[in-house]
Amino acid sequence: MKLAQASVLVICLLATAPGVSLAADTKSDVEKAYAAWDAAFNKQDAKAVTANYVATAKLMPPTHQVASGPAEIEKFWAGLFASGVTGHKLEMIDVGGDDKIVFGTAKWSATGKDKDGKPAPFSGLAMHVFERQADGSLKLRLQTFN
Repeated sequence: MKLAQASVLVICLLATAPGVSLAADTKSDVEKAYAAWDAAFNKQDAKAVTANYVATAKLMPPTHQVASGPAEIEKFWAGLFASGVTGHKLEMIDVGGDDKIVFGTAKWSATGKDKDGKPAPFSGLAMHVFERQADGSLKLRLQTFN
């Protein structure tokens, strides 16, 4: 009887331990993904930003023109860089998900130009859906922001 109780206890501990670890790892993984994304953006490198997305990704910006796949996503970011947007920063609000699909919500801020061409702060909210890659890293499957 004691062996059966001990076995059940060990199974319960093993079953719950990865969940606790996964939550901590998920937050850290999203923080790393956000930092890499911001770094690429702040280099004004549309190819490097686009490398953060899976091949079938969708980008849904405030323009309401959905960008699908690497070529369209890269074109969107290159256009944004050409308009003078700089200094991007993502600040995590929440994360969740499982070992394959992870979501993150964030506040974003950047500096753009106003109608007179003078620097102006921009900000909003963003939602990200990531796919975990074979190496454990996260790549964007879906991104939307306002």
